[in-house]
Amino acid sequence: MAVGGLGSSLLLMSGVVVTVGLCRRLARRRLYSRPLLFAFLVEMFSTFQICACTNELSLLGNVEPKPHTALTLTYGFTVLHGLTLVGSACNPCGTLQPMWGGGTSLSMGGLKIAAQFVAAVLARVFMHFIWSLEMTEPHLGALSQGCSSPMQTTETQAFCIELLFSVVFQLAVLRAESVNPKYRVHLIALLITMLVYAGGNLTGAIFNPALAFSLHADCFYDKFLSYTLVYWIAPCLGTILVAFIWDEIFRRIS
Repeated sequence: MAVGGLGSSLLLMSGVVVTVGLCRRLARRRLYSRPLLFAFLVEMFSTFQICACTNELSLLGNVEPKPHTALTLTYGFTVLHGLTLVGSACNPCGTLQPMWGGGTSLSMGGLKIAAQFVAAVLARVFMHFIWSLEMTEPHLGALSQGCSSPMQTTETQAFCIELLFSVVFQLAVLRAESVNPKYRVHLIALLITMLVYAGGNLTGAIFNPALAFSLHADCFYDKFLSYTLVYWIAPCLGTILVAFIWDEIFRRIS
């Protein structure tokens, strides 16, 4: 029999955060002398946390009052991720940027991107297993939804939205590097929440290829080219544009 919805979902997501924190700490203690394996596992654990929690949050969009509850949860968990996943990109776009600037080698960047997509798949499998148990109200019928069709506009508009949001987000991350970390995490969380509010009803406002695949793998299967263009190519193109602008224009001006 299903039990209360919101509280159980919060408990589940908190359990994921605690477990990932323990796994990261264990990896740091035992595998720090093996940098490649350490980097892969830490990035995988971190991305798993974001994907698993966001999968669960996607079921809470209709919790009253709407959209205040969903936006509050988005902000709160974004802050929590920022505080607990320090040093991890959890986003292929966030890994591409230092690769473009030479701050990360091609092999290390590729390793981290691979870890992010492995985590995306593992998080989806894990959450679907939890949902199949139907222990809480939001999980009832969650697996029968199939492709939830986050793209509620034309393909061209969706591409432009994800591209724009990726540009805004990556620029904000670069500009916030000089901000005190305890304030920076709240600024980034506020920005993400604003972007979700502005474009969530049109594309989902994901701007993270690994997260998009974890959330909407069924849609990628049904409409691979469209979803690849909007949720993979557009954010990556936005990141490359930001990296070019930052390196070639802003630094020359400064």
